[in-house]
Amino acid sequence: MPRQVSASHILVRTEQEAKALSARIASGEDFGELASKHSNCPSGRNHGDLGWFRKGMMVPEFEKAAFGAKRGEVVGPVRTQFGYHLIRVNDLKD
Repeated sequence: MPRQVSASHILVRTEQEAKALSARIASGEDFGELASKHSNCPSGRNHGDLGWFRKGMMVPEFEKAAFGAKRGEVVGPVRTQFGYHLIRVNDLKD
């Protein structure tokens, strides 16, 4: 079975928004709550949860960041054609 990642994300339009949210997360605010309030992705309704995915299922920039992170780590901002993402890796499976 190929490696899989379970991740959540926050999608915003600008890098400045992403950096501001990243600072709030670093200071202890809840990632899921911020995703629910600020994410432009429908997954925001589920606290940003994207579920499990394997390589080839996401755009390359997102995938590289998600598969390069450790469990529990928040990475970003990651720029894609959709905007700027903050990505939290919830779990990993090999």
